[in-house]
Amino acid sequence: MGHHSSSITGAPTMLTVPGLGNSGAAHWQTLWEQSRLDTHRVDLGMWNAPHRNAWVTKLDQAVSRAQAPVILVGHSLGCQAIAWWASLSPQPYGWPVAGALLVAPADVDREDAPAELATFAPAPRVPLPFPSILVASADDPWITIDRAHSLAADWGSHFVDAGAQGHLNAASGLGWWPEGQTLLDRVIEAAGGPHGEVRAPGDARAILARHRNHAGVQAHN
Repeated sequence: MGHHSSSITGAPTMLTVPGLGNSGAAHWQTLWEQSRLDTHRVDLGMWNAPHRNAWVTKLDQAVSRAQAPVILVGHSLGCQAIAWWASLSPQPYGWPVAGALLVAPADVDREDAPAELATFAPAPRVPLPFPSILVASADDPWITIDRAHSLAADWGSHFVDAGAQGHLNAASGLGWWPEGQTLLDRVIEAAGGPHGEVRAPGDARAILARHRNHAGVQAHN
């Protein structure tokens, strides 16, 4: 993976990492990019025929180009790309990626997983080197809630049950998804202190865990 300097300070840059097929015009990732000047999409390419190594390389290049600490915002297969990048990255805890919001990760290990997901299996089981929240839906066709909880445990992510909201995509009718923005704010708070310093892992976990539930989400430690 690329070399990253830790001399850059400032507000974090949000990089959205879509899944298979990219995120369309009504997807919350797209709406966030349009409404937030700090949010940009990683152009992974090969959207309909993804390959793990190509996606990880594209993500690494995007992180390396960022002019501030990075918060990754993944959806579906994009969450697996983030986990693979993290497992292959030599970054110290919290830099240059300072945190991640992982939404509805695709289960690449299930027996009936689409062939397009094959190069991402098996899912990494390495703790992420940054604080993260993993959000899952109870009736997601791409992953069971128990499997999502297992991934959160493997990755060291704070787990949030979003209830029955499908794949947490445009078809779920989330629109701008204000609950997701609230969770993103929690990740940003956990990622850095008031002077831009990287928070210790224990402090970050405490911040993610101490917030009370918001409408539409149920948190688990």
